[in-house]
Amino acid sequence: MVKPLPRLKLQGFNNLTKALSFNIYDVCYAVSEDQRSRYIEYIDEAYNADRLTQILTEVAQIIGANILNVARQDYDPQGASVTILISEEPVIDKKQAGKQVLSGAVREHPEDASVVAHLDKSHITVHTYPETHPDNGIATFRADIDVATCGVISPLKALNYLIESFESDIVIMDYRVRGFTRDVKGKKHYIDHRINSIQDYLSAPIRKRYEMFDVNVYQENIFHTKMHVKDFDLDTYLFEEKAKNLGFKDRLRIEQRLKQEITELFHGRNLV
Repeated sequence: MVKPLPRLKLQGFNNLTKALSFNIYDVCYAVSEDQRSRYIEYIDEAYNADRLTQILTEVAQIIGANILNVARQDYDPQGASVTILISEEPVIDKKQAGKQVLSGAVREHPEDASVVAHLDKSHITVHTYPETHPDNGIATFRADIDVATCGVISPLKALNYLIESFESDIVIMDYRVRGFTRDVKGKKHYIDHRINSIQDYLSAPIRKRYEMFDVNVYQENIFHTKMHVKDFDLDTYLFEEKAKNLGFKDRLRIEQRLKQEITELFHGRNLV
């Protein structure tokens, strides 16, 4: 859980922006062209716009946000996107005319009977990118996820749920707190919770399953963690195939290609 600093008496509202960004990769090997096509079909079915909407809706519930609007789209030939606008404050019924919620601040507005609960930079988005290599059999699925919130709600609460919701061989995460909030004495505060590393918010089973590395810039409130699955079991990477059905040389060749793909994606550069 997020460890809050001593509770601050604020002037107005908390307008700190907390942004958590993911790249999640699933790496697979499909022996034949038909299997590669079926892999894309499987990913498109498992992570279509409806399924992604369910995942992001659960994220909103976990962090305690209210959903204002949902936009979703499946793409041809593959991939999907979902964007959800969220707010920290509940949407107020129109009968409560006289108050309007704008970017987290409640203001008197007696001449307007409509009410909007909307934090400018509070949203959850996901975009998926399934693809296969026509020559070497490698198939990858990438999901880009962003959770940005204003106020006291924190995207870090949904960290473990998001990792477990996808087939995550590699996870690259960035967390940043931007802007400032001001207390009643006029002092600016640039962060409202203690954090040393994103790893502090990962569950014990996830920490046990992954190898993790940090690059943090504490003075800028920027935290970066990337991780990959520790254990390599060829069967878990083969799509519609078993390692025992492959020849020894084929297993070695496929294992080498998979490990190279994982290493390149993890480090963000090609191996010579």
